[in-house]
Order: sequence, then structure tokens, then C-alpha cells
Amino acid sequence: MSSPDVLNPIPLPNTVAAYWLSQLREKTPLIHCLTNQVVQNFTANVLLAIGASPAMVVAKQEAAEFSAIAGGLLVNVGTLNDIQIESMTLAVSAANVAGVPWVLDPVAVGGLAYRTDFCRDLLNLKPAAIRGNASEIMALAGFSSSGRGVDSADDSRAALPAAIRLAQRSGAVVAVTGEVDYVTDGKTCYALPFGDVLMTRVVGTGCALSAVVAAFIASGDENRLEQVATACMVMAICGGAAAMVSNGPGSFTPLFLDGLYNLQPQQLIGKTL
Repeated sequence: MSSPDVLNPIPLPNTVAAYWLSQLREKTPLIHCLTNQVVQNFTANVLLAIGASPAMVVAKQEAAEFSAIAGGLLVNVGTLNDIQIESMTLAVSAANVAGVPWVLDPVAVGGLAYRTDFCRDLLNLKPAAIRGNASEIMALAGFSSSGRGVDSADDSRAALPAAIRLAQRSGAVVAVTGEVDYVTDGKTCYALPFGDVLMTRVVGTGCALSAVVAAFIASGDENRLEQVATACMVMAICGGAAAMVSNGPGSFTPLFLDGLYNLQPQQLIGKTL
């Protein structure tokens, strides 16, 4: 049973977010992305813009070797197949041995048994963080959900109990994203309401966020809850700002990337809920 506090999300202190963004920029972590084929280019550009270094090493002969030397690992099951499963399993196992934190993005889990079973198996390998939409998090936690492929038909606030349970059972920090993002370790929950619906009209913003989560937790394990919440806050702030001045999805993407690149830690201190 969750405590009353965790069901009442709190804002992330702005100074905390500024600190973790400074840490990421200082360390420029190398992020190993085993992600879906649709979003590889966008994900790489987002990581570069935020200050990290992306690598898409996908061959099973190399995945384990590379994940062991990376700062963080992303496992995204968007275009899952048997070859990817082998590479992902090898990479996760090597990352765990090397102490490299990894992030699970359970794309479309709940609607398709093949990926749902694989992601539930991956939970036994202890991800440091899990990032998904409301329907994905609910399904992964064993709750009833109503997702349609990569689209969530569930509200992020309604998915908070599932996120809390998933965090408590897996030991991971869980981020459930939507109109408001919620990030919890099962004991505390942060609410990040800074995004814009236009972000859902551009392919890859959620998948790229999962890679950014991996970049922030590569800073060390001092406070992964704060790190994951900062990743969500930074992406949402830049997305919201880009949406305000764009004319639609086509103009949004370059403005979003520019916003990530130009965002300075001290600018986060001025943000309020």
C-alpha cells in the first residue's frame, strides 16, 4: 500500500534541476542506445543537443562490449525482433556487471504479448529507470490499460498508482509521461506539468526522453529520482517553449533541438509550477 505522501506529488525544486543539468553538461556521458529504428536519428540529435554523446551499437557481437564502457544504456522495444532481443539481453547483462545504469522504455507494452513478455522478463534484470506513457506503465505493472500501440488512452494521473507499484516492485525510478509527467521511486513523487500536446504530434519525443533519462542517471546514483525528474522537466520545458513559437510539427523539431542546446541551468531556476 502506498503512503499518502507518494500519492500527492510535489514539484521538483528548480535548484535541484539546475544542478543535475550542470552535472550532465560537465560529464557529457556516452549513452548506448538500443532503440527503435523509427527514432534513431532524432534520439541522437536530442542527446547531442542536451550535452550527451549518443551511440547506436546494435550488433549482438558488439552490444555487450559497448554497454560495459558506456555511461548509460537505453533499451527501447519499439521495433522489437528476435535479433534485438538477443542484443538487448546481452547489453543489459554486461551493463549490470559493469555497474552501468540502464533505462527501459516499454513501447506499446500491454497491446502485444511478444514485447510485453520480454519487458516483464527484463524487470528481473533491474533497470535503474523505466519511462513510458500511462497505458504502458499500467500494463507493465499488471494493471488494466487501454493503450493503442504507442498511443496512450489513459491519463498519466490515473496511472500514478501503477507507477508507484512498479517502482516498489522493481526498484526502478518510474516516469509516467503525459499532459503532466509523474516521476516516482515508490516513496516520493514529483509532478512536472511543463509540456505541450504538440510534442505528441512529433515522432520520437517520448523515446528521446528515455534516452535523456539515461544521460541524466549516468551522472551517478546519488539521487536517481531527482535525475529522472530533471530529464522530464528539461524536455517538457523545451518542448513547451518550442510549441509556443512554432507553426506545427515541422517547425517544432528544430526549435525544440535549439531550445535543448541553448538551455542554461540558471534558466531552470526561474521556472515555477
